[in-house]
Amino acid sequence: MIDTEVLPSGSGCVECDATGSWWVHLRRCAACGHVGCCDDSLNRHATGHYSATGHTVMQSFEPGENWFWDYRAQQLIDGPTLAAPTSHAPQQSSPGPSTRLPADWMSQLEARNAREANT
Repeated sequence: MIDTEVLPSGSGCVECDATGSWWVHLRRCAACGHVGCCDDSLNRHATGHYSATGHTVMQSFEPGENWFWDYRAQQLIDGPTLAAPTSHAPQQSSPGPSTRLPADWMSQLEARNAREANT
């Protein structure tokens, strides 16, 4: 389920870019290179990618981070070096992208988390 030759799908979350949304942090699928937003993000597209495809391993796509997450095992794992680039550009904002990040982004996340806690 890990392909060290596949390139990342882009520099941001594929689905957030398509819909004009934003993310907190990015994750890269180690099987196909899909870049999605993390579970701290509003839309949780990396987990959605796992659910839709069964690709179990993601790597952080943040500068300076090289950890892998295995969704099936629900734990951090060791992984190989993936094809470059291994993160978004350091100058790219996180959360971001800065041009789409709403001023109340933290409040939006808190409201979502509160709704989920009540269900």
